[in-house]
Order: sequence, then structure tokens, then C-alpha cells
Amino acid sequence: MTAAEYNKAVDQHSDGIYRFILKNVRNRDKAADVVQDTFEKLWRKLGEVSGDKVRSYLFTTAYHTMIDMIRRDRKQEDFETVRPDHYAHDEQYTDLQEVLHIALELLP
Repeated sequence: MTAAEYNKAVDQHSDGIYRFILKNVRNRDKAADVVQDTFEKLWRKLGEVSGDKVRSYLFTTAYHTMIDMIRRDRKQEDFETVRPDHYAHDEQYTDLQEVLHIALELLP
């Protein structure tokens, strides 16, 4: 596949892939990200994908990219639901007492 064929594939298939992903994720920004990632993956495999199989490659890659994004989003917790007491503690070790004793012993 050449760069001209790549540009032609972008023109022909980007809208269809966007609508396909948008129908599933119902979020315009995430759908646009999936489309961009899909075409980036195609660009990296430019020499490996033939021109007659580009549509199949793009839709398959977009689908797998969408699934990966959904799985990644499920693993992330919402900031509002995170309980700080599970990830932090108030007890702090301080060696101030030891430093004071050493300093007092050094005084004449």
C-alpha cells in the first residue's frame, strides 16, 4: 500500500468507521480517538496491508481498539468514588524525637 492509497482509504472509510464506533460507545470524543488510533495502526503496517483488504483491516482494527478502550475504561475508577482512607494513612513516622535527643546530648 502506498501513501496515496492510504489517503484514499482515509477518505473512503473514516466516516463509516466513526459511525460504527459511535453507535457502540455513544461518545463522540472516544469514537474519534478510536478512529485516529485505527488509522495510526494502518500507517504503521502500510507495507503489510494490501489495498483490496484495507476496509476489512480497518473495521477489524477499529473493533479491537474499541474493545481495548472499553476494558481500559472499566479498570479506571471514577475520582469521586475513590476512598482516600484505602490509599493513604494519617500515621507518620517522624524521627524528630531522636534528633532532639541527639542534639540535647551534644549541648555543653
